[in-house]
Amino acid sequence: MITTLKTRLGRSVVLTTALFSISAGSTLAHGPDPLQDGKLWAQDQAVTYQWRSLQAPPKWMADAIDRAAADAGISRASRAATFARVASGSSSLIAYGEPTGCTSAGIACFNRVGAPVSFKMWFRAHGYVFDWGTLRWCEGLSTIADGCFDAETAALDEFGHVEVLAHHANYSTGSDYLDAVVQTVSRARPKTGWLVHAFARCDTARLQLEYDRRTFRDTFSSCLAIPTTTTIGASPSSIYVGSSVRFTATLKTTASTANRALANDPISGRTVKLQRRTVGSSTWTSVGTMAPNGTVEGSYVLTLSPTATYEWSATFVPASGDGAVMSMSPAVKVTVTGCSGFGCPSNAVQLPGAP
Repeated sequence: MITTLKTRLGRSVVLTTALFSISAGSTLAHGPDPLQDGKLWAQDQAVTYQWRSLQAPPKWMADAIDRAAADAGISRASRAATFARVASGSSSLIAYGEPTGCTSAGIACFNRVGAPVSFKMWFRAHGYVFDWGTLRWCEGLSTIADGCFDAETAALDEFGHVEVLAHHANYSTGSDYLDAVVQTVSRARPKTGWLVHAFARCDTARLQLEYDRRTFRDTFSSCLAIPTTTTIGASPSSIYVGSSVRFTATLKTTASTANRALANDPISGRTVKLQRRTVGSSTWTSVGTMAPNGTVEGSYVLTLSPTATYEWSATFVPASGDGAVMSMSPAVKVTVTGCSGFGCPSNAVQLPGAP
């Protein structure tokens, strides 16, 4: 069983006996969220939930939980599961009030041992009395007040756990707190981070690593540094002056197991530059931008008519905010010569004295 308990400040600490659980303390700060234990959902799996019998939340809480489920789907930036409530027929249950599966300190908790079939989630009731004070959900107040916890934010945290996210490991200063919603310690109103209704970049980083991006055009979370590989080909590789060469580059992630679900992914919709250099030189000159090949994901093309023999390469430099790493292809040589005599192509430059 996997259970989270909320601290007096409101976020969860993972209790589990699973072999693959990774605690926040064992993970480098400012990287992707660690992995929660248990199986993944299928890519884009539509997971339903319903209220536990006799423990349906009041409307304000139900609305907050449903909004959080929608928030998870909208901001997942990956092919992670989506969540939607149904009236009946679901084995995934969400409960409000006692009894709960939480420890005595918990304001909310979850259980994903049933993944990829079902999950459980519990929320303490508004007004529940802890040894540190009385729980107040902001949505349950007639007039919002400092010290309350946003139920939608808390529910989004729990849906993150259900996906597979464990608690983000922050810098000791907490300066990167907003890089993740799935946190060990929650912040009550009005502290920075008390009201967050979308997965943050280090949440989505882990979701992309485990579930892949939605499309090959999507950017990588800026909490990642995904190695890429660029290759280039030239056809033909030997021409007469005046003839054309079609340069084709491919851009994809590396096959490294560290890339997890992102390994060997084509990368489309990026800027790939074609460069050339004199044979034997170390200085590259940018010639132009290669256009996406509309029929092949991660492929880019540019057709030119070189006037001399050069070595060519394709270079990918990611845009700001894209968690992919720059890469440059090995060089390919295109030999260019003049033409003389019969049989020269009509567009070839004729050498002096040629018929």
